[in-house]
Amino acid sequence: MSWILRFWKSSIGGKLTMAATGLMLFGFVVGHLTGNLLVFRGAEAMNDYAAFLQSKPGFLWTARIGLLAVVAVHIATAISLTRANKAARPVAYAKQESQVSSMASRSMMLTGATLGAYVVFHLAHLTWGLILGDHYALTDADGRHDVYSMLVLGFRQPLISLLYLAAMALLGLHLRHGVTSFFQTIGFNHSRYNGMLDRLGIAVAALIFGGYAAIPLSIMAGWIGEGVA
Repeated sequence: MSWILRFWKSSIGGKLTMAATGLMLFGFVVGHLTGNLLVFRGAEAMNDYAAFLQSKPGFLWTARIGLLAVVAVHIATAISLTRANKAARPVAYAKQESQVSSMASRSMMLTGATLGAYVVFHLAHLTWGLILGDHYALTDADGRHDVYSMLVLGFRQPLISLLYLAAMALLGLHLRHGVTSFFQTIGFNHSRYNGMLDRLGIAVAALIFGGYAAIPLSIMAGWIGEGVA
């Protein structure tokens, strides 16, 4: 067990751990988006999906606990690497060159911490029913939890939609650097590839942000949720 801790605390071990946990979290982000986009197919598709997940409590709780563990390791590794970098360079540089350190890379800790705070709010709204609890109690014609109506009514609230869009913008900024860092960590760190990887990071960030942002924007525009009152 001690060798695992030593490997994790090493520079390469920490970076590989960040890459692995980051990849897992990216998989969750894509999977979660895929499920959420069912809102465009209507109430039946969305509520069928939610009911299917609720019918598999063992799988659902295993996934939740596993996700929490991955998030905890990702955060702990980020803190460990940041501390190691500061210890290796006790005197800060007088000038930071923007071309070496992009805004995205400099703000990774900030965007990650802010996203973590938003996730708690998001869970309180849509999973725990602590925010707009009357929406959480809604059921559909089949007596199932009406996730579709809850989502529509929630995103009709301008403040909730704006918070969601801001959080997704931060997620995009986090991914923009994270995608590039992942490939560099596994060895694709060469002047021949760096430009392409940078563009890939921007493209992935834009796609993820666009997919998530389309939901509240479509609801506020009235394109989704007709008949929900």
